[in-house]
Amino acid sequence: MSEPLSRPFPVEFVYQAFSLIVAVLLVHAVYVTLIRPQADAVLESNAIAMQTDETFVPERSIYVLVRDFEQESCFILMLWALAIMGFKAFETLRERKLLQMDLVPLSSGMRILPEDTREFARRVEALPVGARRLLLPRALITALHRFGSTRSIQNVSSAVQAVCESESDRLESELSMVRYIAWAIPSIGFIGTVRGIGDALAQAHRAVEGDIVGVTQSLGVAFNSTFIALLLSIVLMFALHQLQLTQERLVFDTENYCDDRLISHLRVN
Repeated sequence: MSEPLSRPFPVEFVYQAFSLIVAVLLVHAVYVTLIRPQADAVLESNAIAMQTDETFVPERSIYVLVRDFEQESCFILMLWALAIMGFKAFETLRERKLLQMDLVPLSSGMRILPEDTREFARRVEALPVGARRLLLPRALITALHRFGSTRSIQNVSSAVQAVCESESDRLESELSMVRYIAWAIPSIGFIGTVRGIGDALAQAHRAVEGDIVGVTQSLGVAFNSTFIALLLSIVLMFALHQLQLTQERLVFDTENYCDDRLISHLRVN
Protein backbone atom coordinates (compact mmCIF):
# COMPACT_ATOMS: atom_id res chain seq x y z
CA MET A 1 0.00 0.00 0.00
CA SER A 2 1.55 3.28 -1.11
CA GLU A 3 1.50 6.33 1.08
CA PRO A 4 -1.01 9.02 0.11
CA LEU A 5 0.28 11.85 -1.99
CA SER A 6 0.64 15.03 0.01
CA ARG A 7 -1.04 18.14 -1.26
CA PRO A 8 1.37 19.79 -3.71
CA PHE A 9 2.71 23.27 -3.10
CA PRO A 10 0.93 25.73 -5.47
CA VAL A 11 4.01 26.25 -7.63
CA GLU A 12 2.00 27.19 -10.69
CA PHE A 13 0.04 29.92 -8.88
CA VAL A 14 3.24 31.44 -7.48
CA TYR A 15 4.85 31.24 -10.91
CA GLN A 16 1.91 32.98 -12.57
CA ALA A 17 1.86 35.76 -9.99
CA PHE A 18 5.62 36.26 -10.24
CA SER A 19 5.58 36.20 -14.06
CA LEU A 20 2.84 38.86 -14.12
CA ILE A 21 4.89 41.13 -11.86
CA VAL A 22 7.99 40.61 -14.01
CA ALA A 23 6.02 41.32 -17.21
CA VAL A 24 4.62 44.56 -15.78
CA LEU A 25 8.02 45.78 -14.58
CA LEU A 26 9.86 44.78 -17.74
CA VAL A 27 7.41 46.24 -20.24
CA HIS A 28 6.87 49.44 -18.26
CA ALA A 29 10.64 49.93 -17.93
CA VAL A 30 11.09 49.58 -21.70
CA TYR A 31 8.25 52.06 -22.32
CA VAL A 32 9.55 54.64 -19.85
CA THR A 33 13.20 54.47 -20.91
CA LEU A 34 12.93 53.86 -24.65
CA ILE A 35 9.58 53.78 -26.42
CA ARG A 36 7.82 56.91 -25.12
CA PRO A 37 10.90 59.21 -25.27
CA GLN A 38 11.61 58.06 -28.81
CA ALA A 39 7.95 58.45 -29.82
CA ASP A 40 7.79 61.97 -28.38
CA ALA A 41 10.97 62.89 -30.26
CA VAL A 42 9.57 61.53 -33.54
CA LEU A 43 6.25 63.37 -33.10
CA GLU A 44 8.02 66.63 -32.26
CA SER A 45 10.31 66.28 -35.25
CA ASN A 46 7.35 65.57 -37.54
CA ALA A 47 5.44 68.57 -36.19
CA ILE A 48 8.37 70.90 -36.87
CA ALA A 49 8.85 69.46 -40.36
CA MET A 50 5.15 69.87 -41.19
CA GLN A 51 5.24 73.52 -40.13
CA THR A 52 8.20 74.28 -42.39
CA ASP A 53 7.20 72.08 -45.34
CA GLU A 54 3.53 71.70 -46.28
CA THR A 55 4.35 68.76 -48.59
CA PHE A 56 6.11 66.79 -45.83
CA VAL A 57 4.67 63.31 -45.27
CA PRO A 58 5.74 61.79 -41.93
CA GLU A 59 6.95 58.19 -41.99
CA ARG A 60 5.34 55.62 -39.73
CA SER A 61 7.49 54.93 -36.69
CA ILE A 62 7.30 51.75 -34.62
CA TYR A 63 7.76 53.87 -31.50
CA VAL A 64 4.69 55.97 -32.32
CA LEU A 65 2.78 52.83 -33.27
CA VAL A 66 3.18 51.26 -29.80
CA ARG A 67 3.49 54.31 -27.54
CA ASP A 68 0.06 54.40 -25.91
CA PHE A 69 -1.16 52.76 -22.70
CA GLU A 70 -3.39 50.28 -24.52
CA GLN A 71 -0.47 48.85 -26.46
CA GLU A 72 1.59 48.66 -23.27
CA SER A 73 -1.18 46.70 -21.57
CA CYS A 74 -1.40 44.35 -24.55
CA PHE A 75 2.32 43.62 -24.42
CA ILE A 76 2.12 42.94 -20.69
CA LEU A 77 -0.74 40.50 -21.15
CA MET A 78 0.97 38.78 -24.08
CA LEU A 79 4.20 38.24 -22.12
CA TRP A 80 2.20 36.93 -19.18
CA ALA A 81 0.30 34.50 -21.39
CA LEU A 82 3.53 33.33 -23.04
CA ALA A 83 5.05 32.75 -19.59
CA ILE A 84 2.04 30.65 -18.55
CA MET A 85 2.21 28.64 -21.76
CA GLY A 86 5.95 28.19 -21.31
CA PHE A 87 5.30 26.63 -17.91
CA LYS A 88 2.67 24.32 -19.45
CA ALA A 89 5.02 23.37 -22.27
CA PHE A 90 7.78 22.55 -19.79
CA GLU A 91 5.42 20.28 -17.85
CA THR A 92 4.34 18.56 -21.06
CA LEU A 93 7.93 17.90 -22.10
CA ARG A 94 8.64 16.56 -18.63
CA GLU A 95 5.75 14.12 -18.95
CA ARG A 96 6.83 13.06 -22.43
CA LYS A 97 10.20 11.96 -21.05
CA LEU A 98 8.42 9.25 -19.07
CA LEU A 99 7.10 7.79 -22.32
CA GLN A 100 10.70 6.91 -23.18
CA MET A 101 11.08 4.90 -19.96
CA ASP A 102 10.12 1.29 -19.41
CA LEU A 103 8.06 1.74 -16.26
CA VAL A 104 6.60 -1.78 -16.53
CA PRO A 105 9.57 -3.89 -17.69
CA LEU A 106 8.24 -6.83 -19.69
CA SER A 107 9.96 -9.12 -22.14
CA SER A 108 8.33 -10.15 -25.40
CA GLY A 109 5.51 -12.62 -24.84
CA MET A 110 5.49 -12.15 -21.06
CA ARG A 111 2.07 -12.25 -19.41
CA ILE A 112 0.72 -10.37 -16.38
CA LEU A 113 -1.78 -12.25 -14.26
CA PRO A 114 -4.04 -10.58 -11.68
CA GLU A 115 -1.79 -12.00 -8.96
CA ASP A 116 1.23 -10.17 -10.43
CA THR A 117 -0.28 -6.70 -10.45
CA ARG A 118 0.80 -5.76 -6.93
CA GLU A 119 4.46 -6.39 -7.74
CA PHE A 120 4.35 -4.32 -10.92
CA ALA A 121 2.38 -1.57 -9.19
CA ARG A 122 5.07 -1.31 -6.51
CA ARG A 123 7.66 -0.56 -9.20
CA VAL A 124 5.64 2.38 -10.49
CA GLU A 125 4.81 3.56 -6.97
CA ALA A 126 8.53 3.59 -6.18
CA LEU A 127 8.91 6.65 -8.40
CA PRO A 128 9.42 10.02 -6.66
CA VAL A 129 6.22 11.69 -5.47
CA GLY A 130 6.46 14.40 -8.12
CA ALA A 131 6.75 11.83 -10.90
CA ARG A 132 3.86 9.75 -9.56
CA ARG A 133 1.52 12.72 -9.99
CA LEU A 134 2.17 12.74 -13.74
CA LEU A 135 -0.26 11.19 -16.20
CA LEU A 136 1.56 8.02 -17.22
CA PRO A 137 2.30 6.69 -13.69
CA ARG A 138 -1.26 7.45 -12.60
CA ALA A 139 -2.67 5.62 -15.61
CA LEU A 140 -0.42 2.59 -15.04
CA ILE A 141 -1.18 2.36 -11.32
CA THR A 142 -4.90 2.70 -11.96
CA ALA A 143 -4.76 -0.01 -14.62
CA LEU A 144 -2.81 -2.45 -12.44
CA HIS A 145 -5.03 -1.93 -9.42
CA ARG A 146 -8.18 -2.28 -11.53
CA PHE A 147 -6.93 -5.52 -13.09
CA GLY A 148 -6.00 -6.95 -9.70
CA SER A 149 -9.42 -6.20 -8.25
CA THR A 150 -11.72 -6.95 -11.20
CA ARG A 151 -9.68 -9.45 -13.28
CA SER A 152 -11.25 -7.80 -16.33
CA ILE A 153 -9.15 -6.52 -19.21
CA GLN A 154 -12.11 -4.50 -20.50
CA ASN A 155 -12.39 -2.70 -17.16
CA VAL A 156 -8.67 -1.94 -17.29
CA SER A 157 -9.00 -0.43 -20.75
CA SER A 158 -11.96 1.67 -19.60
CA ALA A 159 -10.05 2.84 -16.51
CA VAL A 160 -7.05 3.96 -18.59
CA GLN A 161 -9.34 5.78 -20.99
CA ALA A 162 -11.12 7.50 -18.10
CA VAL A 163 -7.81 8.69 -16.60
CA CYS A 164 -6.67 10.05 -19.97
CA GLU A 165 -9.99 11.81 -20.59
CA SER A 166 -9.88 13.33 -17.13
CA GLU A 167 -6.34 14.59 -17.76
CA SER A 168 -7.41 16.02 -21.12
CA ASP A 169 -10.25 17.92 -19.43
CA ARG A 170 -7.89 19.20 -16.74
CA LEU A 171 -5.36 20.47 -19.29
CA GLU A 172 -8.18 22.12 -21.21
CA SER A 173 -9.54 23.90 -18.14
CA GLU A 174 -6.11 25.10 -17.02
CA LEU A 175 -5.73 27.03 -20.27
CA SER A 176 -8.80 29.15 -19.47
CA MET A 177 -6.64 32.04 -18.25
CA VAL A 178 -4.67 32.07 -21.50
CA ARG A 179 -7.92 32.06 -23.49
CA TYR A 180 -9.18 34.97 -21.39
CA ILE A 181 -5.99 36.92 -22.13
CA ALA A 182 -6.32 36.11 -25.84
CA TRP A 183 -9.84 37.62 -25.66
CA ALA A 184 -8.79 40.57 -23.49
CA ILE A 185 -6.00 41.80 -25.79
CA PRO A 186 -8.27 42.70 -28.75
CA SER A 187 -10.78 44.15 -26.28
CA ILE A 188 -8.12 46.50 -24.90
CA GLY A 189 -7.27 47.46 -28.48
CA PHE A 190 -10.90 48.37 -29.10
CA ILE A 191 -10.89 50.44 -25.91
CA GLY A 192 -8.00 52.40 -27.39
CA THR A 193 -10.00 52.80 -30.58
CA VAL A 194 -12.98 54.22 -28.70
CA ARG A 195 -10.71 56.52 -26.69
CA GLY A 196 -8.94 57.79 -29.80
CA ILE A 197 -12.16 58.42 -31.73
CA GLY A 198 -13.63 60.16 -28.70
CA ASP A 199 -10.61 62.47 -28.44
CA ALA A 200 -10.80 63.17 -32.18
CA LEU A 201 -14.47 64.13 -31.96
CA ALA A 202 -13.73 66.39 -29.01
CA GLN A 203 -11.26 68.30 -31.21
CA ALA A 204 -13.50 68.48 -34.27
CA HIS A 205 -13.98 72.24 -33.83
CA ARG A 206 -10.23 72.74 -34.16
CA ALA A 207 -10.22 70.75 -37.40
CA VAL A 208 -12.93 73.05 -38.77
CA GLU A 209 -10.64 75.98 -38.02
CA GLY A 210 -7.84 74.29 -39.98
CA ASP A 211 -5.81 72.71 -37.16
CA ILE A 212 -6.02 68.97 -37.80
CA VAL A 213 -2.92 67.91 -35.85
CA GLY A 214 -4.82 66.94 -32.71
CA VAL A 215 -7.48 65.07 -34.68
CA THR A 216 -4.94 63.06 -36.68
CA GLN A 217 -2.99 62.15 -33.55
CA SER A 218 -6.17 60.96 -31.81
CA LEU A 219 -7.18 58.91 -34.84
CA GLY A 220 -3.67 57.49 -34.86
CA VAL A 221 -4.21 56.29 -31.29
CA ALA A 222 -7.47 54.64 -32.37
CA PHE A 223 -6.06 52.73 -35.31
CA ASN A 224 -2.66 51.93 -33.80
CA SER A 225 -4.11 50.34 -30.67
CA THR A 226 -6.41 48.08 -32.68
CA PHE A 227 -3.63 47.13 -35.10
CA ILE A 228 -1.18 46.15 -32.36
CA ALA A 229 -3.84 44.31 -30.33
CA LEU A 230 -4.99 42.20 -33.28
CA LEU A 231 -1.40 41.44 -34.29
CA LEU A 232 -0.48 40.26 -30.78
CA SER A 233 -3.68 38.25 -30.58
CA ILE A 234 -2.77 36.38 -33.77
CA VAL A 235 0.66 35.50 -32.36
CA LEU A 236 -0.81 34.43 -29.03
CA MET A 237 -3.51 32.24 -30.57
CA PHE A 238 -0.92 30.49 -32.73
CA ALA A 239 1.19 29.68 -29.67
CA LEU A 240 -1.91 28.53 -27.78
CA HIS A 241 -2.95 26.12 -30.54
CA GLN A 242 0.56 24.68 -30.72
CA LEU A 243 0.52 24.07 -26.96
CA GLN A 244 -2.89 22.41 -27.16
CA LEU A 245 -1.66 20.16 -29.96
CA THR A 246 1.33 19.10 -27.85
CA GLN A 247 -0.89 18.32 -24.86
CA GLU A 248 -3.36 16.33 -26.96
CA ARG A 249 -0.51 14.28 -28.39
CA LEU A 250 0.75 13.59 -24.88
CA VAL A 251 -2.63 12.19 -23.79
CA PHE A 252 -2.94 10.14 -26.99
CA ASP A 253 0.59 8.73 -26.69
CA THR A 254 0.03 7.88 -23.01
CA GLU A 255 -3.06 5.88 -23.87
CA ASN A 256 -1.15 4.05 -26.61
CA TYR A 257 1.71 3.39 -24.18
CA CYS A 258 -0.67 1.71 -21.74
CA ASP A 259 -2.25 -0.34 -24.53
CA ASP A 260 1.03 -1.51 -26.04
CA ARG A 261 3.17 -2.03 -22.92
CA LEU A 262 0.61 -3.12 -20.35
CA ILE A 263 -2.89 -4.02 -21.49
CA SER A 264 -1.67 -6.22 -24.36
CA HIS A 265 0.26 -8.35 -21.80
CA LEU A 266 -2.66 -8.86 -19.41
CA ARG A 267 -4.06 -12.38 -19.13
CA VAL A 268 -6.82 -13.60 -16.87
CA ASN A 269 -5.41 -17.15 -16.66
